[in-house]
This record gives sequence, C-alpha cells and structure tokens, in this order.
Amino acid sequence: MLAYERIGTGEPLLLLHGIAHRRQAWQPVVDRLAEHRELILVDLPGHGESPSLKPWRRNPSEAIREELLAFIDEQGLDRPHVAGNSIGARFALELAEAGAVRSCTLLSPGGFWYSRVDFLYTLGLFGTVMSVGTVLSPLARRLTATRAGRAFLFFWLYGKPTRPEPDLAYGDYRGLLRARPALLRFITEGAPYKGTVGPDVPVTIGWGTRDLVLPRYQARVARKRLPGAELTMLPGCGHVPMGDDPERVADLILKGSS
Repeated sequence: MLAYERIGTGEPLLLLHGIAHRRQAWQPVVDRLAEHRELILVDLPGHGESPSLKPWRRNPSEAIREELLAFIDEQGLDRPHVAGNSIGARFALELAEAGAVRSCTLLSPGGFWYSRVDFLYTLGLFGTVMSVGTVLSPLARRLTATRAGRAFLFFWLYGKPTRPEPDLAYGDYRGLLRARPALLRFITEGAPYKGTVGPDVPVTIGWGTRDLVLPRYQARVARKRLPGAELTMLPGCGHVPMGDDPERVADLILKGSS
C-alpha cells in the first residue's frame, strides 16, 4: 500500500508530489488547505515511504497510474479533486482522463516540452543533481543546516531555496536519493503529454517564473494542448512553488478545486 496521510475537513483533495520528491513537499500549504479541504497526501511508488515500483518489466507510467487508481478506490474516494506538481501533475491529468477526479490543479506539469532538446536538458539536470547529491551525501546534514548549504543544494528546485526548514530540507535530500531507481525508470521514457481531458473536469495551471527544471516557456505548450485550462504564472517561484509562495499556491489550489 502507498504511504499516505489524511488531514483536514471538506471536499477531498488528492495531492501528488513531483518525481524524486515526497508527500512532505506539500507541507508549506497544508495548514491553509486543510481548513477547507480534506487532504490526501500520498507518496508515489518508489518515493518517500511507499514501496518500490514493481514489476520492473511494466511501463512505469501505466504502473503508477494503475496504483493511483487503485489507491483512490481503496480510500473510498468518489472523484476527488486533485492537485499535482511536476510529474505528479502529469498523473493528475491521466486520472482526469480516466474520469477518476472532478478537477485538476497542475503546478509546473511534466510532459509539455517543445522538443527532444528540452527533454534532454531536464534529463541532464536530474542526472547531474543525482550524481552530485550522491557524492555530497556524507555532508548532507551539515549542508542542510545552513542557509548557504540549502541554497547550494536546492537552487535548481526552488526560487527561494533557503526557505525550507533544515529538517524538511534534509528529509527532501534523503528522499531525492531514495527515489533514484524510480527516477531512472520513469524519466528515460520522455513521452510528451498528448491526452485529452473532458470539458466536465476544470483544469488550472500554475507555473513558476523561475522554474529551472521545466522552464516557464513550456507553459505555452501546456496552454495549447489544454485549451480549456486557466493558466496563472507564479512570480518568483521555482519548480516546487509550494515552498516559495505558500499563500499564493494555496489560493490557486482552492480556486481550482472550488
């Protein structure tokens, strides 16, 4: 079973983190959201405290989508709202295609690069981060304890990399390394999103203006492929905007799931 938490009251809202992250990525917005929604925070397969993605011969995208659909059924959720970041946003769209959710809020969704070059840039960035992260692993506790260390480790992920508290940053660092097998399996697919979401599922997109993982110009591709979506740029935010501007992001999610 996937690791998860349920917090708050109101209409159910499923929260899906990005690749190589964990459910605690949503921690900065939890208090704001839990006043209005029942939150279901889940670790994707191979991430956080969830078991590894199995079996190895299966297409990882299909396997994760099936596990999420099974999770929704196990939790007794009847078309919850969903919000996702990065690859979690991509899976949110696939859940919408399957008719399993009633609204989608997407934060820097994956799958909307202009060309193969765009994808190779992101692939190379993750490869570099993983390599450097492995080398620096013995120093992780000391680095995440300082503002300068957090800025060095997370400049590529956040617009304001010093904002996360040391314990959260250290947990994210360990989560990044733990997710390496899942990252290698999934990110090498490189398949762009070409699906269709029905008009009965409203889609809201937020994109950080300082996103270094999936640069802001990819938002134009997302708008073209999801013409019914409402797009909002998030000034000063990086790839994980929940940590950069919790109030703005929480408001966007509440609006998207209203």
